[in-house]
Amino acid sequence: MEEKRRQILDAAVRVFAHKGFHTSRVGDIAEEAGVAHGLLYHYFDSKDQLLETVFHENWSVLLERIRAVEETDEPAAEQLRHVALIILRTWKHEPDVVRVVVREIARSPEVQQRIGELVEPVDSIRRIIERGQAAGEFRTDLDPGFTAAVFYGGIDALLTAGRARKPTGARPRRSRRCARARCRQRAPRSPRNRRRRAARRPR
Repeated sequence: MEEKRRQILDAAVRVFAHKGFHTSRVGDIAEEAGVAHGLLYHYFDSKDQLLETVFHENWSVLLERIRAVEETDEPAAEQLRHVALIILRTWKHEPDVVRVVVREIARSPEVQQRIGELVEPVDSIRRIIERGQAAGEFRTDLDPGFTAAVFYGGIDALLTAGRARKPTGARPRRSRRCARARCRQRAPRSPRNRRRRAARRPR
């Protein structure tokens, strides 16, 4: 039963991420999961409950990882680096989950109902910064709450800025081959080669 429930949740994440919560139907999720429409209601009462479950199960895992970093004895700067890596790796490995949380939860009209859970990462970052200030790692003239919000907001901006830009320095392999071929075609002949070709011409 747990496997079927997970199958439906994973399907809901994919559908919400690509179609949006409000334009998705329960039938879309059942079709994506490969289950009967009625079976979905055996596990979840509604589409809203599916969204709530996706949020709480995935957000709680992220919060646990951040709290684990906060409890280490590492310098504050290292803790902040690890927090950033956790969030960015979550995006890399579970981009659909992050899209759903950011687009459908964090920016929904009902956000005030979840504000306590949503700001927990910022609170953890603020505590890390405060400890870093007390240890002399960070400047003490910075407001910890504001700095934590800027730190977290910068990561959020990276995740929601749209598609990543492709590097401009590298050219496709085929283009490089073509470029080499053009260079060979246009390479100037050496004086010795020119003399040989002139000697072979009929006078």
